[in-house]
Amino acid sequence: MTSKKKELELYIHIPFCIRKCLYCDFLSGPADESRKTAYMEALAREIEGRAGELAEYQVSSVFVGGGTPSVAEVGQLARLLWVVREKYQLTEDVEITVEVNPGTVDREKLEVYRAAGVNRLSIGLQSADDGELASIGRIHTVKQFEEAYGAAVAAGFENINVDVMSALPGQNRENYRRTLEYVTGLQPKPAHISAYSLILEEGTPLYERVQTGEIELVEEETDRLMYADTKELLKAAGYERYEISNYALPGRECRHNCGYWTRKNYVGFGIGAASLLENVRFRNTDDMRQYLKSPLECRRDWQQLTPGERQEEFMFLGLRLTAGISTDAFAAEFGVTTEQVYGDVIRKNLQDGLLVCAENGARIALTERGLDLANYVMSQFLQD
Repeated sequence: MTSKKKELELYIHIPFCIRKCLYCDFLSGPADESRKTAYMEALAREIEGRAGELAEYQVSSVFVGGGTPSVAEVGQLARLLWVVREKYQLTEDVEITVEVNPGTVDREKLEVYRAAGVNRLSIGLQSADDGELASIGRIHTVKQFEEAYGAAVAAGFENINVDVMSALPGQNRENYRRTLEYVTGLQPKPAHISAYSLILEEGTPLYERVQTGEIELVEEETDRLMYADTKELLKAAGYERYEISNYALPGRECRHNCGYWTRKNYVGFGIGAASLLENVRFRNTDDMRQYLKSPLECRRDWQQLTPGERQEEFMFLGLRLTAGISTDAFAAEFGVTTEQVYGDVIRKNLQDGLLVCAENGARIALTERGLDLANYVMSQFLQD
């Protein structure tokens, strides 16, 4: 009898978009059709060429992100997924997600995705206000989002995530609440909602406009109130918060992202894609010319994680989940207890009301206040 194969997640990076959003610092940008075609062919070679070295794994999730994957020619994207199915062993209930933006999909394209095995979509709305969308350089309108969402439902998608953002330039609390009410009022309801606060990244056009005073960001207090509104309105609409920025209807958590937070093995394909495989982190080159020339010879930044680094990751990634971390799993992986390694830190944060022990100490999780101060708490689990 063969032993059960180890679980693996795949990430596929498609870096193209119609126009880069003003806040975006991802490895992405516009490209002509010849460049897109050359990249998709290189990506197919990489995915196929890595299959042999990953034969001992079974793939439980595939996430196609970007950029905007839906700007790629639909047949090319379907071919990538065909290569994955042909060359890798997938679990029967594999989760296959594709990120799409309104204005880049229609029912016909989405039906091709469905036929290619895609069973989860992530649609980037960000705001239900056209003025706010324009302020951050989004290419779509609210009407185009409605058309994309309707097309996804008509194509048979039942597992749909919608992204929203708070603290946008010119946004007030009432407008943000209207966005949340709009999204939770969609029929059928999205299975999942990701709600992020705008982060101003140095080097982006938005950063430059803020620095010159052309654009003003919302005040910190307003941002905090929007954060509280997110928790309140989504909970009232039946969504469970299972991670700092992610909410889902019961049973609809994003399996792929949960894998990141629980340190499952994952391999990234495409330019700049990161991987974690048997406690080794590495990433692909950021150089497009190098990637197109040799997609199987582009890995770099190898890092064999030490036991201490693995313990740090176990804690500060796992605590992002509202369920927290399993102390038994920690002991099983590292041969020491959380008390032995982090006893003082845990006791301090328990006393401060930022952590809670549950299930007779079997789980440690952030409290509601701890989630609000997550970065502060997590930083304490970094070892000297």
